[in-house]
Amino acid sequence: MTIEMRKRVGHIFLCVLVAMVALAVRLVWVQFVMGEELREKAIAARFRNVEVKAKRGAIYDAKGRPLAISVSTDSFYAIPAQVKSSKRADEIAECIAQVLEMPKEDVLKQITKNQAFVWIKRHVPEDKARELKALSLPATDEFKATKGLPGIKSVEEPERFYPKGTLMAQVLGFAGIDNQGLNGIELTYDKTLSGISGTIMVEFDNRGQEIPNALQKYIPPQDGNSIYLTIDETIQYIVERELDEIIKLRNPKRAGAIVMEPQTGRILAMAMRPTYDPNEYNQYPQETWRNMMISDAYEPGSTFKTVTMCGALDEGVVKLQDRFYCGGFVQVGKQRIKCWKASHGSQTFVEGVQNSCNPVFVMVGLREGVNTFYRYLEGFGFGKKTGIELPGEATGILVNKKLAQESDIYLATMAMGQANAVTPLQLVTACSAMANGGKLMKPQIVKEIRDRDGNLVKTIEPEVVRQVISPETAEQVMKILESVVNDGTGRNAYIEGYRVGGKTGTAQKIVPGGGYSSNEFIASFLGVAPVNDPRLVCLVVVDSPEGVYYGGQVAAPAFKNIVRDTLRYLQVPAQIEEEKILGKKEKTVELPSLQGQDVKKALEILNKHQLTANLIGDGTTVKAQLPVAGTKVTEGSKVVLYTSIPAKGAEPEKVVVPDFTGKNITEVKELAGMLNLNFEIQGSGEVVRQEPEPGQQLPVGSTVKIYMEVPVEDTMQHIGP
Repeated sequence: MTIEMRKRVGHIFLCVLVAMVALAVRLVWVQFVMGEELREKAIAARFRNVEVKAKRGAIYDAKGRPLAISVSTDSFYAIPAQVKSSKRADEIAECIAQVLEMPKEDVLKQITKNQAFVWIKRHVPEDKARELKALSLPATDEFKATKGLPGIKSVEEPERFYPKGTLMAQVLGFAGIDNQGLNGIELTYDKTLSGISGTIMVEFDNRGQEIPNALQKYIPPQDGNSIYLTIDETIQYIVERELDEIIKLRNPKRAGAIVMEPQTGRILAMAMRPTYDPNEYNQYPQETWRNMMISDAYEPGSTFKTVTMCGALDEGVVKLQDRFYCGGFVQVGKQRIKCWKASHGSQTFVEGVQNSCNPVFVMVGLREGVNTFYRYLEGFGFGKKTGIELPGEATGILVNKKLAQESDIYLATMAMGQANAVTPLQLVTACSAMANGGKLMKPQIVKEIRDRDGNLVKTIEPEVVRQVISPETAEQVMKILESVVNDGTGRNAYIEGYRVGGKTGTAQKIVPGGGYSSNEFIASFLGVAPVNDPRLVCLVVVDSPEGVYYGGQVAAPAFKNIVRDTLRYLQVPAQIEEEKILGKKEKTVELPSLQGQDVKKALEILNKHQLTANLIGDGTTVKAQLPVAGTKVTEGSKVVLYTSIPAKGAEPEKVVVPDFTGKNITEVKELAGMLNLNFEIQGSGEVVRQEPEPGQQLPVGSTVKIYMEVPVEDTMQHIGP
């Protein structure tokens, strides 16, 4: 072999060696470096993955009654390669379109896409799903009939269902088509409720057709945990019933209510109107999804005076019997702040609270001073989120402290409930602290979390935030609020058998761009029951009611019904009030005949029987009496003595017109009936004026014109010059 030949053989050998080394390197690279990636690609080419959603955990009320559950529905998908290979895509699309009531063109376009997997329709109703599953194409010479439609498959998916419909809608929120939480508790606890999705893996050949008896792999989903709320379904029904009644009677823009357990901060009910059905949430305006009780801030008006009162009493800057004078306004620098009434005159601090007198609270707020006022403002949690387990909570808006330090007018208006904006939740939480011995609790709406087998995963315990006022101050506040219901503007919240305390509020709405509306108001009532052993704190807020707009007329009756029925449901025993215990011990007196008696003598007789007299007329002898002689009355009752009824004679019998001022329609009917007078009513509420004036004599059967008005309450007023 020549040298030239050896060189050529060597070159060939070297090339072969290099090629073998390159192949070996490539083999190592493919096998060990790219192996896993290529294996996954191969599996991906052979298998189609169909995600199987986990069942979302249920949401229950405090007693385990279901509020949100997951139900199984069929969802249909297509394997476009199989549809195309059947060469009957048009027929398949026609069948699907008829059953699902979809345009055929849309279905055809969907099932013939250049994709391995496409959804046709998810969460198909049971009757439609059954019909679609039963469909088959007829056999042809080229096509062998098979059960079902070629390339059309179904998979069972969980769908969220709310069995109570609109009940608690804004609290629960809703879940989307992919089982994800989108609002309310569903959003806040989405990870807890969602679980882990499973997968169905099906093997296909190189033409995209399912291989008979091929490998199929099923990875089961892991269902989500369930949540138990603090809300009681029955109490929620009571609250929503009253809100529906407000909507019916007052036609407001919005209305809402919260019931809280003051010792724990647990929310027993939270509702608002208008509402929506979370089963069909996308058919309602998005503004109905909003939870106004936590996300909307408003100037609360006189209900906020409770906060001013707490700080003043706790700091000792005011005492219960301190006297104040209300002349209808109070001057603060160059500004004049009006009261809702022409004048309250001289009054104690307690009477000022009962009257909801603006000047009293302005003066008390100025006594406190900016630093002290803000300490209690922040202590009660205003100006920041409460931390409730719901999305979209607002912080509210507080006047900048520096501004308040520069001008007294800011502190003056804040003290009576203007300038600062708070959320209803912040306000009810603050009142709960007053009812809880001054201890502020974090609002709580979720009680515990359990797994799908009912095993306890987590308990959420009540959380104390801070001590805001002393227990002694809190006790004083409860007594004052009780007097507001018994003797002040909150009379319509009185509940027979229970000691109730509360505060009315009627605030002018803020106009966009600044200033206050002259015809739109927010009526509210904030209260506690029973005040000696608080079980409930309730706030009712009504936005822009039509007609009567005072908190005591619009919100207080709803508060009364909510609290009364809730106390009975919770089996809180009714309390026999002290006055009623005393009343049972009082003696009854048979009223003697006083007709013909000298007035002085008649008064002595009534005094002897522990009775009081109301003299009508200017005579010296009793001509008639009411009640009539022989009537049994309790000690302390009032007897009306008429001294100016002329004796019967030639002239028509006359009677003296009584004073109807301040009386309601029932009292007017009773008194006018006893005197044989007719009356003509204009308006409603209480008598404010009458024609003729009291004391005049009219023939029996004459008509008295009665003018009635609803009692004016603590409406917040503009600051005037």
